[in-house]
Amino acid sequence: MISPRGRLDVFLAKILNIPKKAVRELLKAGRVTVDGVRATEAAQQIGPFSQIYLDDTALRAETPRYLMLHKPVGVVSATKDEEHKTVLDLIPEAIRAGLHIVGRLDLNTSGLVLLTNDSRWSESMMQPGAHVAKEYWVTLANPLTEDYITAFARGFYFETEGIITLPARLAIVGEREARVELREGKYHQIKRMFGRFQNPVLALHRSRIGALVLDPQLAPGQWRPLSEDEKRACLQSEGQALV
Repeated sequence: MISPRGRLDVFLAKILNIPKKAVRELLKAGRVTVDGVRATEAAQQIGPFSQIYLDDTALRAETPRYLMLHKPVGVVSATKDEEHKTVLDLIPEAIRAGLHIVGRLDLNTSGLVLLTNDSRWSESMMQPGAHVAKEYWVTLANPLTEDYITAFARGFYFETEGIITLPARLAIVGEREARVELREGKYHQIKRMFGRFQNPVLALHRSRIGALVLDPQLAPGQWRPLSEDEKRACLQSEGQALV
């Protein structure tokens, strides 16, 4: 397996199946370019998205891709599934290769899902210590009271994990509708928290990750690339305040 990062000469020797002495000859002859610049140093460091060419032949020409998708209910956050359509099935096959999911949603939850082929970008967003805020709209079976706001801010003890959830912000927006902001993602966390009030969740929709809001122009099942500003916004750990 060829490492996506490391020395240029190691990459060339492996992908071309030639000794390092032959690699040095290619570099000396000026036949190798990295990101459009003639490469001369064998020890030059490359990454997974370095554009590497031998003469006019691309040896590595992958480009980073960052997408937002409006996941519908009934679609699974997986790369493959024998029973259900997956979020990757909603992406054209021509650009689907190498994508992975950032911030999964369960089968019956709709809303914002991110996809990328850049593992460093996704890891920086989803690492446990990042505590990136995620906002959800919730429809419930029973009316809400002010007690919910206090309980969500205090946190809940989850016996299975043996932990107390981080403080969450809840805003009541209707008799049976709430907006909830979390900074963690335990298994079925929102449903379990409302379950403490014996109040079943009827619908759950994620509207925001960090400072990135789901594009209202995207219908369920639609997607689009992120802008440069949106990519940077995804990495912000402080979300917008609930009002």
